[in-house]
Amino acid sequence: MGRVFVAGSINMDVVAIADRHPRVGETVAGKQVLYFPGGKGANQAVAASRLGARTTLIGRLGKDSFGGELKAFLGEQGIDLGYVQETAEAHTGTAIITVAEADNTIVVIPGANGLVGADDVEVVPLLAGDVAVSQFEVPLPAIAAFFHRARAAGATTLLNPAPAQAMSRELLTLVDILVLNETELGFLAGSELSESDEAARIIAVARQLQAREDQTICVTLGRRGVLALAGREEIAVPGRVVEALDTTGAGDCFVGALAAQLADDVPLRAALAFANAAASISVQRMGAGPSMPTAKEVAAIL
Repeated sequence: MGRVFVAGSINMDVVAIADRHPRVGETVAGKQVLYFPGGKGANQAVAASRLGARTTLIGRLGKDSFGGELKAFLGEQGIDLGYVQETAEAHTGTAIITVAEADNTIVVIPGANGLVGADDVEVVPLLAGDVAVSQFEVPLPAIAAFFHRARAAGATTLLNPAPAQAMSRELLTLVDILVLNETELGFLAGSELSESDEAARIIAVARQLQAREDQTICVTLGRRGVLALAGREEIAVPGRVVEALDTTGAGDCFVGALAAQLADDVPLRAALAFANAAASISVQRMGAGPSMPTAKEVAAIL
């Protein structure tokens, strides 16, 4: 069985719950404040580890109280933290989230995540059969260096380009598997997409974005399931209807679950169905990192 290596962000999510959002210049009384381990990199690593993969996280934390709490939580999940560095140059990444009226507003301060560089990733002991995962909450040059290292070792590269931003064709070509939602797909392909678009339209846009003939593009569609273009093959996984409590981290759960399955050499179609089921469990719980399910929980609903 291969291993999962995640190079990415580690944040503390500070969630304020109120009856309504304040207007500009206004102060409103909150009902509750919650602290959740988060950051897309950390979330993906937690998902992969809880689902049985040997998982290593590469990233940076500040030398502050949030950093200490996050390191303790991640260690409890069985994640190898040997490549997580603590730095006094910046604070631990933080997300300030206000939840009110069934909507949220988020301000993310990258902090130490912005210091992740090529030196952090080039020493990682990747081997053939491993899966190298990253996302857009660390600098793109670090991701490119990580994926160059992974491809040289014969590992599979998996990129979640979120939050969406423009990337070079060179970086896209290094990606074996791209996992994104329809909004991110439309942004990167330069084609506007909406929730009402049919599968054929989404696949056509994914085909426009493909950088290599053997590249796989997986498009997560929430309740509508997942569409994938694997080389020339089209794969559709139906959605699962559940009562969502908190969708924060659902995409990260999907990515981590997919990486864990691929590291275990599970065929793509079955891996996508498993990841979709895992994400449907995560949205029924509060928080990002703590909401990730175990392999036993996913097996129970499959």
